[in-house]
Amino acid sequence: LENVGFHAGRCWPLDMALWDLEGLRRGKPVYQLLGGRADKVRAYVSSGVHRSPEEMAEVALRFIDAGFPAMKVRLGRKGLEKDLDVLRAVRNAAGDRLELMVDCNQGWRMPWDTAEPWDLEQASALAERLEELNVFWMEEPLHRSDLTGMAALRSKTKMRIAGAEMTREIGDLLNLVNHDCLDVLQPDVVLSGGFLGLKKLAEAAEKKGMMLTPHTWGNGIGLLGNAHLTAGATNASFLEFPFDPPEWTCEGRDFMLEEPVGVDEDGWIHLGEAPGFGTRLDEERLSSTEVWRREYR
Repeated sequence: LENVGFHAGRCWPLDMALWDLEGLRRGKPVYQLLGGRADKVRAYVSSGVHRSPEEMAEVALRFIDAGFPAMKVRLGRKGLEKDLDVLRAVRNAAGDRLELMVDCNQGWRMPWDTAEPWDLEQASALAERLEELNVFWMEEPLHRSDLTGMAALRSKTKMRIAGAEMTREIGDLLNLVNHDCLDVLQPDVVLSGGFLGLKKLAEAAEKKGMMLTPHTWGNGIGLLGNAHLTAGATNASFLEFPFDPPEWTCEGRDFMLEEPVGVDEDGWIHLGEAPGFGTRLDEERLSSTEVWRREYR
């Protein structure tokens, strides 16, 4: 599959489909096939909308009431001070009831981005200010190729440094481990590496005192894939849970599933004993969006 990916684009959703089939064939959930370290994962809520400090403080309190133990805030407002105002408002409202992650969005660029990623000096200056807010991790503070900068930043701050959500090749991900660049690796199983590749990466990271907890900002299929990987094969404290209503709801995110993926009152995603990924597609809803169909026999 890695060879297919090199020549023909992203192949890892096919890997996920094959693991689901193998789980169904054996009558076991995928997390058990991967090692079965746990049957549930703790979710951190990953917000995506830029709101005012007051609004973000209210959102944080709602997340606490919903049982989430941690929240990620994305930077990128017009001016870093505006981002810091939001983070201070969230911390003041939540106190120590919520772990706080910060996504700096410097690891990769969109086609329309013209600004250069931060350098080590800029990232270090922000890290000092984030430490004052007791931030759990600082995500993608530098470009994904700046291994030297990430290692230097990691040595200068007490915070965990996270990244690698868009690093594609297993060799490149292992380089991040071998160069002591990160505390938290975030490859997404539907974007890079596949289940066996990321299981091996998690083992290598754990030996170095690092943690693998996947990026998963997509639909419920990808979320379940990453949840099974996390529960079955990693030492992760948390898993990303994309949720920021009203713009981003579980029902909208997981429209293709019969039941959306949710959390319990303490923020846990329970994976259960159903074989495969333990979910069913909403075939009726999917058929309403069908453009064409091809069957292989």
